[in-house]
Amino acid sequence: MKRTPLAELHEKHGAKMVDFAGWWMPVQFKGLKEEHLLVREKVGLFDVSHMGEIRVKGPQSLPTIQWLLSNDASVLTKGKAQYTLLTNHEGGIVDDLIVYCIEPEEDYLLCVNAANIEKDFQWILENNKGADITNESEDWAQIAIQGPKGVELTSAVFGEDLSSIESFSFAAKTFAGVETWVARTGYTGEDGFEVFVPKAQAAELWTALLEKGAPMGVEPIGLGARDTLRTEKKYPLYGHEINDSTNPYEAGLGWVTKVNAKDFVGKSKIVEQKEQGLARKLVGFKMLDRGIARQGYQLLSFDNKELGEVTSGTPSPSLNENIGIGYVLKEYAELGTEILVQVRARQLKAQVVQTPFVK
Repeated sequence: MKRTPLAELHEKHGAKMVDFAGWWMPVQFKGLKEEHLLVREKVGLFDVSHMGEIRVKGPQSLPTIQWLLSNDASVLTKGKAQYTLLTNHEGGIVDDLIVYCIEPEEDYLLCVNAANIEKDFQWILENNKGADITNESEDWAQIAIQGPKGVELTSAVFGEDLSSIESFSFAAKTFAGVETWVARTGYTGEDGFEVFVPKAQAAELWTALLEKGAPMGVEPIGLGARDTLRTEKKYPLYGHEINDSTNPYEAGLGWVTKVNAKDFVGKSKIVEQKEQGLARKLVGFKMLDRGIARQGYQLLSFDNKELGEVTSGTPSPSLNENIGIGYVLKEYAELGTEILVQVRARQLKAQVVQTPFVK
């Protein structure tokens, strides 16, 4: 099993460690609810060093990522980032990722999901348009500093005001004599940064963030709270809301699918499926009856018609309600529609609601 450069620190901190996508990762420290609320109210640190980094360089870098990715990367200037999808020839999703423009038309970094690093890397190589492609995942650690005090804490550690780095922008900053990338991105719905740091300096940065952040109430946060935080914002998680057979439009990801701007892998299939009329839609729902919806549970109508299934579900620490995300037939996707969740032997009432669950 792989260990991040921070695994030993997590163990010393008393983290509950689990196998996550082949990585030995902290699922919680003090407790999921406490960690979740700390990020919403103050600031928390996440070890996201398991994420993958794939570098795309050279004169053919832009044509390559334009062909591979659904969003329009030609609009990115130096220091800008973009959420996007790696699509397949059938119009499904290989992965969702963030592309960082280090030098326009010359140098890009793709940050991909931990469970998909090898799959993505092979797919990118197979569909390369002549770029120089390297898997740099072994070189980088990544720390996310998330919460209302995230910018203040990161600025304190780097010794300069970083508030001028805009959302979905990043800048090269020096820490402990090495270059890092400080990006105003995240997966919690809160403000803050994700810092790409060379592995050898990761523990030093983590320790500095904990020390400087102590007066702000900073704590390390596990993957459990990372999941509940993203679920409250209805951010998709690969293997849950999206997979190799998901059409971006049914997942609500048409906003990163720029079919009018360019050609890309699977575009004709994505458009064809949309024009034929997509049967299902991804919705958020709240449980009306007492119970928790879990991935894979069936969603039904009151006359027992199969509507789809739950992709994610959890008690919401912010709302003190049980929430879920799932696919339903389009005619059942209207706000206020009541549906049933098959929770083992019981059928529990739920209602389609406005998302994100937490603004």
